[in-house]
Amino acid sequence: MLNKPFILLGKEIPEGKRTVLDLKVAKLHTRTTVNVPVIIERSTNPGPVVLLLAGIHGDETNGVGIIREIINQKINKPKNGTIICIPVFNIFGYLIQTREFPDGRDLNRMFPGSATGSLASQFAYQFTKEIAPYVDYVIDFHTGGGERDNISQIRCNKDDEKALELAKVFNPPMIVYSSNIAKSLRDTLNKMGKTILLFEGGKSKELNPTIINEGVNGTKNILIHLGLIEGEISVRATPVYVKKAKWLRAQHSGMFQIRVKNGAFVKKKDVLGIIQDPFGEFKKKIYAPENCHIFCVNQTPIVNKGDALFHISLEN
Repeated sequence: MLNKPFILLGKEIPEGKRTVLDLKVAKLHTRTTVNVPVIIERSTNPGPVVLLLAGIHGDETNGVGIIREIINQKINKPKNGTIICIPVFNIFGYLIQTREFPDGRDLNRMFPGSATGSLASQFAYQFTKEIAPYVDYVIDFHTGGGERDNISQIRCNKDDEKALELAKVFNPPMIVYSSNIAKSLRDTLNKMGKTILLFEGGKSKELNPTIINEGVNGTKNILIHLGLIEGEISVRATPVYVKKAKWLRAQHSGMFQIRVKNGAFVKKKDVLGIIQDPFGEFKKKIYAPENCHIFCVNQTPIVNKGDALFHISLEN
């Protein structure tokens, strides 16, 4: 069977070669052009098109590190089908290590975008029209925001059977049931009939070797499962399924000390952390409200009353 012509961003992608295209964003106020590199590896054999995308929030560098390592190990060179890598999607935010676009908007709340909207909306629209229709599967790499440190996890809708099947193949420590958020990339791609996995791991502004390794291994599993590359699927452990969850919030302001490992299973009344003032006048313990898994921890040393501290699973 011969490959059909594959045209992306107005250019035909040749078989068996590496092609780098630029998704044109805009110009800086200095008139400097800003482009987003799109790296395409197309095999000589037909197969699905998989998009690996990171950096939709500019300060979430673990995802960038995952795709960088995938390219470095040549995992993105398929025997069948096509693999597209966009290591840095929000190039503006990445340059100055901020979450948002220059217009102050969260790019992941601007899809499917508008041709005449804000800068972030126009960029989302360009991606939705020029790249999204031509892919079959997407892995979108994220981290926790700020000092919120996520255990490696795949998030997907509990009713999305295809995504749940692939999440199991990815084999992360945890699979978290998570509804699609309106105007997010995941919501838009899902409505377009694409299968998308959202990976969360670590926190912003870090390159965590463990998180990067888990992201690389999981992606490799997916590519093997879909028949794009050869190899054996690596199974490390049975993922923990988080079907319901809630945040434990600070009941007091003060200095925050964590007393539990992220990803741990804890029992009711176990001490998770301590909040105390800098003057030695009070010390408040934070207890587990029930038996649960912890899959995100706020690592900031100073907290205010109401701050989210631990993201925990709920059994009921």
